[in-house]
This record gives sequence, C-alpha cells and structure tokens, in this order.
Amino acid sequence: MILIADSGSTKTDWCLLDPGKKGNYFITEGYNPYFSDEQYIMNSIKNNFPKDIDRLSVKEVHFYGAGCQDDKTMVMEEILRSVFSNCEQITTEVDLLAAARGLLGNKPGFAAILGTGTNTCIYDGKKIVNNIDSLGFILGDEGSGAAMGKKILSDYLRNKMPESVKETFNRQYGLVPAEIINQIYGAPLANRFCAGFTRFLKHPDVDPDYSDQLVRSSFTEFFSNLVSCYPAYDRYTFNCIGSVGYHFKDILEQVLSDFKMQPGRILPSLITELVSYHSIS
Repeated sequence: MILIADSGSTKTDWCLLDPGKKGNYFITEGYNPYFSDEQYIMNSIKNNFPKDIDRLSVKEVHFYGAGCQDDKTMVMEEILRSVFSNCEQITTEVDLLAAARGLLGNKPGFAAILGTGTNTCIYDGKKIVNNIDSLGFILGDEGSGAAMGKKILSDYLRNKMPESVKETFNRQYGLVPAEIINQIYGAPLANRFCAGFTRFLKHPDVDPDYSDQLVRSSFTEFFSNLVSCYPAYDRYTFNCIGSVGYHFKDILEQVLSDFKMQPGRILPSLITELVSYHSIS
C-alpha cells in the first residue's frame, strides 16, 4: 500500500492507496517538527492511524510537511520509519512542494500556502526554483491564520477592538489576558493557538468592517512583503492552497487585483490532487 500525506501545522490530510480499491482518506492533527518533538509526532500518528489497517502493510510513503526542510527532513523521515517499520520507500518533502505539485502538476507557475502559516514559490514544473523565506510564525508568515490571530489578540489586549467586537470576543472565549499571554509564551504550538482565532472573524455578531479590514491588511502585508518581491510576479496567476486563502477568497481576490495579479486555483486542501499526481507519476 502507498500512503500520501499533506501536513500543515494544524492538520494533516492522508490517503492510503491499496491497488484495486478506493483510496482511504483520513485526517489527523498537523505535524511540524519545529514545534513538536519526535516522540509526540510518532505517538500521534500511531494513535490516529486507522485501526483496521496494519501499519506494516504500508510499503511506500510520500510525506509533505510544514517545516520539513534542512535537518528536519531527516527527523521526519526517522519518525516515519519508526511508525511504518516495514516500509520500502519513504520520501519527505516540504509542504510547499506539495502545493506546487497539487496546484500546478507538471506546469510552471506561482504557488502559495495560506493556512496556519504562509509560504510562496516559483515552480518550473518539476522543482521549486525560487522561494522567499516566509520567516515563520515569529518573524513573518504575513497573511497566515497565525498572523491574523496575533492581530486579533493584540487588538483585544490593547483595547483596540470596537466595543461590540470585544463583547463578542469575551462571550465567545472568556479568556483573561494572563491566559492569552501564557498560551503564547508558555505553552507549545502558539502558532496553532493564534490561528484558531481566524474563525472569530466569521462570527455573525462580529462587525464585518472590523473583520474585512483586518483580513485585507494581513493579505496586503503578504503581497507587499512576499509575493511582490518575486521578479515579474504579476506575470503569473496566483495559485493558492490553504483554509485561510479559501475562506477569505473574496478579500484575497480584491488584494490580488490591487497588485495586478490574476487569480488561478484557490483550494482549501489538495490531498486528492496529490493522489492524482502520484498516480500519474
């Protein structure tokens, strides 16, 4: 059997392919080796793998993950070898390559991730040929769910929210400032914690002007600090994977227009596209 995974910092989409049968799709939490230790990831995959399928029957794994680059690639491969100990082939690649392959297939173009984190690249149809570092949760990731969540929390803690929005926030979460600060600076997975607040922007009682302005400013920073830094970026169509880009697609397309870029494929996830890619390959 062949196992394909597309993992962000919040969730992982999996598909188990058994020749002659339909693909077995399932979802687990996300695995980023920069934010979670090896034992935690290993235990989580084992505990969330379908109980009716023997892990020893998996012979080939294609894992695409956030943070799977440089020395972390080998870390993730070792984790997968421990979980799928009978596997004959394991490849681990950064999630950005999954985005490019899923969105563009074998065609060159521009691909981006707008989910819990952010990433962008120019793809030549086979490999990534230009990537401007998003700098991650602390230094960058403009336009991501984590970045939007930081803006929401900052507005709340500094009393910059409209009063009606703040009242809705208090009713929805009941958090005191000390709890928020502890989650950001004292608990693991602060990026995932922050990204969770993007749902608040879709709450029916939240002033849409507040939500729209926050999302628009986040996407504008994303284009100003990342996308527009690629040479001749506006000659490409904008192709994007991720829940943030998909659920705020209307505002994203407005900012695209501001930066003279045409929309391409904007998808919430791409595990089916990756299955097609590997089936063809």
